[in-house]
Amino acid sequence: MLVSNDRGPSLGDRLFVALQHVLPQHALSRIVLRLTRSRTPALKNALIGSFVRGFQPDLSEAVGTDPLSYASFNDFFTRALRPGARAIAPDAQDLACPVDGTISQMGTLDGARLLQAKGRHYTLEALLGSGACERQEAAAPGADAAPDWARSFTGGSFATLYLAPYNYHRIHMPLEGSLRAAWYVPGRLFSVNATTAASVAGLFARNERVVCVFERNGWVFAMVLVGALFVGSMTTVWHGDVTPRRPRRPTSLPLATQRSALTLAKGAEMGRFNMGSTVILLLPPGVAAWRSDLSPGDSIRVGQPLAHLVTPPQ
Repeated sequence: MLVSNDRGPSLGDRLFVALQHVLPQHALSRIVLRLTRSRTPALKNALIGSFVRGFQPDLSEAVGTDPLSYASFNDFFTRALRPGARAIAPDAQDLACPVDGTISQMGTLDGARLLQAKGRHYTLEALLGSGACERQEAAAPGADAAPDWARSFTGGSFATLYLAPYNYHRIHMPLEGSLRAAWYVPGRLFSVNATTAASVAGLFARNERVVCVFERNGWVFAMVLVGALFVGSMTTVWHGDVTPRRPRRPTSLPLATQRSALTLAKGAEMGRFNMGSTVILLLPPGVAAWRSDLSPGDSIRVGQPLAHLVTPPQ
């Protein structure tokens, strides 16, 4: 949740952000990854028990309601919901929320600029890592010129959706769509909470991220999965664990169907965070209108209507 604070950050906030600049972010995240995937009963039960006491997640909608029944902390953290726990917006013209969490920001891009927090913006080109990935794609033998995806979303709409540790951590399709492109962008692993978003310039364009672009009825939309401190792994249904990876350099991800079909229905799972983070949803101009009763700070749930498409169905 992003809250305006005209008094500026506290000393504790400034120390928290300063510490992140000097921490070995990737090394710490790899350690957390190993710990959270341990199947040693004593360790995984201690991690799960501590998390449940500290964050009190709602387990009533999970397939498995006993937290210690999960084989590892990561299995518990990425737990599935029981069938019917989330109603997916039934109107074909409604865009469904892809995650449980909180709206950090929502609105229209100022040209190619997105609002990060009060007084802070960043660009589409930086968020998408467009230049490096497109040069790599165009350099592939026999490849056509890579699309300028940033241009597709300039002047469009965006929503930044924050997942707290206690939230459900699977990511779902807001609309039916076919995967057109996917790539990995290396970066830092700052926390993505409100304090850091208000203090670190270009936060979402500096952190490690995975970009997925989809086509629907001749137009495209995108979901950007943003890594964060201790988010040692981001997964898609097509690629499995995309992060952590070495070397950390811009990488195009294959459009392969061995794991999942490229076309997914609205509400279908498309990925997950193996720890919490942020999803940025991008839409081209003139396609959708955000619900007027939603605003930054509001809680959201998978499947609830987030926007209404204003383009006629095809």
